[in-house]
Amino acid sequence: MKLHEYQSKFHFAKFGVPIPQGKVAETPDEAAAIAEELGGTVVIKAQVQVGGRGKAGGVKLAKSPDEAREVASQILGMDLKGLEVQKVLIDPAADIKDELYLAVTTDRAARRVLIMASTEGGVDIEEVNAKTPEKIIRVHVDPNIGLRSYQAVDIASEMGLPREHWRQFGRIVQNLYRCYTESDASLAEINPLIIDGEGNMVAVDGKMIIDDSALYRQKDLAEQRDTAEEDPLETEAREADVAYIKLDGNIGCMVNGAGLAMATLDIIKRYGGEPANFLDTAGGANAEKVAKAFRLLLTDENVKAILVNIFGGITRCDEVAQGILDAMKEVEVTVPMVVRLVGTNDVEGRAMLADTDIITAETLSDAAQKVVEAAKSAS
Repeated sequence: MKLHEYQSKFHFAKFGVPIPQGKVAETPDEAAAIAEELGGTVVIKAQVQVGGRGKAGGVKLAKSPDEAREVASQILGMDLKGLEVQKVLIDPAADIKDELYLAVTTDRAARRVLIMASTEGGVDIEEVNAKTPEKIIRVHVDPNIGLRSYQAVDIASEMGLPREHWRQFGRIVQNLYRCYTESDASLAEINPLIIDGEGNMVAVDGKMIIDDSALYRQKDLAEQRDTAEEDPLETEAREADVAYIKLDGNIGCMVNGAGLAMATLDIIKRYGGEPANFLDTAGGANAEKVAKAFRLLLTDENVKAILVNIFGGITRCDEVAQGILDAMKEVEVTVPMVVRLVGTNDVEGRAMLADTDIITAETLSDAAQKVVEAAKSAS
């Protein structure tokens, strides 16, 4: 789950990371009132979960409350890379003397928390990594031990940060690390972390991604989810407790088990097809859950054919077949469908589908070839 900039920064502040004293507005009049309260020049920032907001016209300065009202009226409601701006963050303009980059994330290959820092703050970190990777300092943290103070000092030293900033920088690194771990995050990023004219460090922009699997114990963060910026199908899938990720192809896939789902995507590509999604109903899916998952596939307009691949262990193939039949009663099926049922009650499941137009297969290879051909014919 991604947080907006203002949500991320407000959350950083709870852990002692210094941020600007800004507020959120949903109307031009609210923006003017906040600008008057803050005084001086303010920066008005569109709150959408995309990069490059400034270049797209979503970040502007205002020198007075009236100007803030005018700027906010321009930004609110605008289409920013396909997303409608519904809120703006009003921050006091910063006196920027230097910009740093700081992030805490997960290095899955190393099985460690990874801290990344760079003097190249305020720009696309992917571009820095591609052109000048030596400017990004990387330090791994053993989760059994935690971040040690000497590691923060090492980062500051390797960055070439002036010594007078080491203590303040070290506190921010420690606090951001604590924010990351205690929030079950997969990313906590500050870009940029500025040094202002008085030598203070402030996180003027922030980003957090929270692990969906841990949201049950992060209720305050879970309540901040903005479904308006999510793919509607992914939102519906989450509410149905189905793992779903939309892809760019035209063959809808419904599989039980993440490993089998990945293998299904691979074999579809092996035979020249392109998957339209990753969808895992998980083990033990009942007819109701399978019906919900099936309706998701049929809602995607890009889908030209469907492959249902079920290995019945905990999941009973006859319940999957019933789920398919239930879904077909509620949603008109206008694309060809291939079903492979193998395992517990597979004979019964295939028998339930015998009197339909569904194409059945007993091997994954056969199913993949059939669905690829069906998708080509339908296209």
